Amino acid sequence: MKISVSMAVVIAASLFGASSAFAAAAAPQGDAVKGKANFERVGCYQCHGHQGQGGREGPRIADPVPLAWPAFQAWVRTTSGDMPPYTQKVLSDQELIDIYAHLQTIPKAPDYKTIPLLAQQITAANAAR
Repeated sequence: MKISVSMAVVIAASLFGASSAFAAAAAPQGDAVKGKANFERVGCYQCHGHQGQGGREGPRIADPVPLAWPAFQAWVRTTSGDMPPYTQKVLSDQELIDIYAHLQTIPKAPDYKTIPLLAQQITAANAAR
Protein backbone atom coordinates (compact mmCIF):
# COMPACT_ATOMS: atom_id res chain seq x y z
CA MET A 1 0.00 0.00 0.00
CA LYS A 2 1.43 3.37 -1.02
CA ILE A 3 0.96 6.24 1.46
CA SER A 4 1.19 9.82 0.26
CA VAL A 5 3.29 12.36 2.11
CA SER A 6 0.16 14.22 3.21
CA MET A 7 -1.37 11.04 4.62
CA ALA A 8 1.88 10.24 6.46
CA VAL A 9 1.81 13.72 8.02
CA VAL A 10 -1.81 13.22 9.10
CA ILE A 11 -1.08 9.79 10.57
CA ALA A 12 2.00 11.00 12.44
CA ALA A 13 0.25 14.09 13.75
CA SER A 14 -2.72 11.99 14.84
CA LEU A 15 -0.54 9.48 16.66
CA PHE A 16 1.70 12.00 18.36
CA GLY A 17 -0.93 14.68 18.82
CA ALA A 18 -3.80 12.49 19.96
CA SER A 19 -3.66 13.48 23.62
CA SER A 20 -6.03 16.28 24.52
CA ALA A 21 -3.27 18.07 26.44
CA PHE A 22 -1.07 18.13 23.34
CA ALA A 23 -3.99 19.15 21.12
CA ALA A 24 -4.94 22.01 23.43
CA ALA A 25 -1.36 23.23 23.69
CA ALA A 26 -0.69 22.92 19.97
CA ALA A 27 -3.94 24.46 18.72
CA PRO A 28 -3.67 28.23 18.28
CA GLN A 29 -6.43 30.40 19.67
CA GLY A 30 -9.06 31.26 17.10
CA ASP A 31 -12.31 33.18 16.88
CA ALA A 32 -15.17 30.68 16.79
CA VAL A 33 -17.66 33.26 15.45
CA LYS A 34 -15.40 34.07 12.50
CA GLY A 35 -14.73 30.35 12.12
CA LYS A 36 -18.42 29.60 11.73
CA ALA A 37 -18.69 32.29 9.05
CA ASN A 38 -15.64 30.89 7.23
CA PHE A 39 -16.99 27.33 7.54
CA GLU A 40 -20.09 28.49 5.68
CA ARG A 41 -18.26 30.81 3.24
CA VAL A 42 -15.82 28.24 1.88
CA GLY A 43 -18.48 25.53 1.75
CA CYS A 44 -17.29 23.08 4.43
CA TYR A 45 -20.93 22.56 5.41
CA GLN A 46 -21.79 21.21 1.97
CA CYS A 47 -20.03 17.92 2.69
CA HIS A 48 -19.57 17.92 6.48
CA GLY A 49 -22.95 19.38 7.50
CA HIS A 50 -23.68 22.64 9.28
CA GLN A 51 -22.70 21.13 12.64
CA GLY A 52 -19.74 19.14 11.32
CA GLN A 53 -21.83 16.01 11.84
CA GLY A 54 -20.81 14.47 8.54
CA GLY A 55 -22.98 13.32 5.72
CA ARG A 56 -22.99 11.38 2.52
CA GLU A 57 -20.06 13.29 1.04
CA GLY A 58 -17.87 14.07 4.05
CA PRO A 59 -17.01 12.55 7.43
CA ARG A 60 -17.84 13.90 10.88
CA ILE A 61 -15.39 16.65 11.82
CA ALA A 62 -16.96 17.81 15.09
CA ASP A 63 -18.38 16.30 18.28
CA PRO A 64 -15.54 15.90 19.15
CA VAL A 65 -13.09 17.13 16.54
CA PRO A 66 -11.41 13.85 15.56
CA LEU A 67 -8.02 15.33 14.68
CA ALA A 68 -5.54 17.25 16.77
CA TRP A 69 -4.64 20.66 15.33
CA PRO A 70 -1.45 19.58 13.50
CA ALA A 71 -3.26 16.71 11.77
CA PHE A 72 -6.31 18.84 10.97
CA GLN A 73 -4.13 21.56 9.44
CA ALA A 74 -2.08 19.05 7.43
CA TRP A 75 -5.18 17.32 6.15
CA VAL A 76 -6.96 20.50 5.05
CA ARG A 77 -3.87 21.87 3.33
CA THR A 78 -2.60 18.75 1.58
CA THR A 79 -5.44 16.26 1.15
CA SER A 80 -5.50 14.44 -2.14
CA GLY A 81 -8.69 12.47 -1.63
CA ASP A 82 -12.23 13.51 -2.45
CA MET A 83 -11.80 16.77 -0.55
CA PRO A 84 -9.82 19.40 -2.43
CA PRO A 85 -6.87 20.90 -0.56
CA TYR A 86 -7.58 24.36 0.83
CA THR A 87 -4.34 26.21 0.22
CA GLN A 88 -3.49 29.53 1.84
CA LYS A 89 -4.71 31.25 -1.32
CA VAL A 90 -8.22 29.96 -0.58
CA LEU A 91 -8.16 29.90 3.23
CA SER A 92 -5.62 31.84 5.27
CA ASP A 93 -3.93 30.30 8.31
CA GLN A 94 -6.00 32.51 10.61
CA GLU A 95 -9.24 31.52 8.86
CA LEU A 96 -8.35 27.85 9.27
CA ILE A 97 -7.51 28.42 12.95
CA ASP A 98 -10.89 30.12 13.37
CA ILE A 99 -12.68 27.17 11.72
CA TYR A 100 -10.91 24.79 14.09
CA ALA A 101 -12.01 26.97 17.02
CA HIS A 102 -15.59 26.89 15.72
CA LEU A 103 -15.55 23.09 15.46
CA GLN A 104 -14.33 22.90 19.07
CA THR A 105 -17.41 24.86 20.23
CA ILE A 106 -20.00 22.57 18.68
CA PRO A 107 -21.69 20.75 21.56
CA LYS A 108 -21.67 16.99 21.76
CA ALA A 109 -24.84 15.39 20.41
CA PRO A 110 -27.13 14.01 23.10
CA ASP A 111 -27.02 10.31 23.87
CA TYR A 112 -29.68 8.67 21.71
CA LYS A 113 -31.10 7.01 24.84
CA THR A 114 -32.11 10.44 26.16
CA ILE A 115 -34.27 11.16 23.11
CA PRO A 116 -37.72 9.66 23.88
CA LEU A 117 -38.71 8.68 20.34
CA LEU A 118 -35.37 7.00 19.63
CA ALA A 119 -35.39 5.20 22.98
CA GLN A 120 -38.93 3.99 22.27
CA GLN A 121 -37.93 2.71 18.81
CA ILE A 122 -34.91 0.87 20.20
CA THR A 123 -36.98 -0.70 22.97
CA ALA A 124 -39.56 -1.82 20.42
CA ALA A 125 -36.89 -3.22 18.09
CA ASN A 126 -35.23 -5.14 20.91
CA ALA A 127 -38.57 -6.55 22.06
CA ALA A 128 -39.29 -7.77 18.52
CA ARG A 129 -36.14 -9.90 18.47
